[in-house]
Amino acid sequence: MSDIVIIGGGIAGTSIGARLATHAHVTLIEAESSLGYHASGRSAALYESNYGLPSTVALSKASGDYFREANGGYLSPRGLMILCGQDEDSAFEADMATLKLDEITLDEARDKLPILNPDAVTRAAWHASAWDIDTDRMIQDFAREIRTHGGAVETGTRVTGITRTDRWEVMTNKGAFAADLIVNAAGAWVDEVAHMADVAPLGFTPCRRSMARLPAPGGNDPSQWPMFFGVGEAWYAKPDAGALLVSPADEDLVAPQDAWADDMVLAEGLARYEAMVTEPVTRVTSNWAGLRTFSPDRALTIGFATDAPGFFWHAGQGGYGFQTAPAASKLGADLILGRTPAIDTATVTALSPERFA
Repeated sequence: MSDIVIIGGGIAGTSIGARLATHAHVTLIEAESSLGYHASGRSAALYESNYGLPSTVALSKASGDYFREANGGYLSPRGLMILCGQDEDSAFEADMATLKLDEITLDEARDKLPILNPDAVTRAAWHASAWDIDTDRMIQDFAREIRTHGGAVETGTRVTGITRTDRWEVMTNKGAFAADLIVNAAGAWVDEVAHMADVAPLGFTPCRRSMARLPAPGGNDPSQWPMFFGVGEAWYAKPDAGALLVSPADEDLVAPQDAWADDMVLAEGLARYEAMVTEPVTRVTSNWAGLRTFSPDRALTIGFATDAPGFFWHAGQGGYGFQTAPAASKLGADLILGRTPAIDTATVTALSPERFA
């Protein structure tokens, strides 16, 4: 069996590790003390297969059967609603077409979401084809599959250097790991990992996404409410464990880091949300931020580096990591193992690192 080291213990790294573990000895390395600590642990956790670039949509749709069937399924019903305000009709209709939503009456919208402000919301669109993802169970199931097949999951293990002679050697604070192949699934740090390996970086950009947790608005039970957006994704809100998560949908370029919310950005986003509902924001119980990391063309990047044998990019999930993970990891494993990819050739080409060569 060959040895594969995967750098990064989020959904990208754990999922491809699970796909490879029956074919090779896999060691997954995560710098933090737990898996999914950064972007994966701060995800909105929604499966909406019409969301994103064509290559992202292709991966999301190809992931549907896995979400519904694997390990008893990972989805629970949520639904999605877009709200239109004054003079936002063009953007609203564009969002409605992109996400394949159906326009509903305002009375129907208020039945689903009773806090809508009738003086602010002029139109609404909805569909049921959006689901919550059990993200923590999904990551833990992938990690368990790695271990079950003899692989290792090493948390608290920070990469300090990478060299190559006849094989790769990955140095860490816990010693060195030899590998025939490195899978770079390090999220916001993928270009830094490439630098260590003397591989040309591809220009990934980490962007901050902030989130606030609010008490249930007006004492309502939001558990059956849909996820709801302002047009153009100017903000969004999602029920979570009896509370409401609200994001300004910010996308501010930052260095790779343990991100935190910017107070002013968060306040502006909460104001946009508040304008569309009847219940004022009186208290924020907690806030945080995660990093959504994009390639230069904002598509995921899955494939071998053009300038280094045995170095594989699995990067640039850009906020779509969970909803694409089943198909993206299958594609990555197919390419690594020399199998014909299950997904269409146009999508494979759109995701390949060769597009940046």
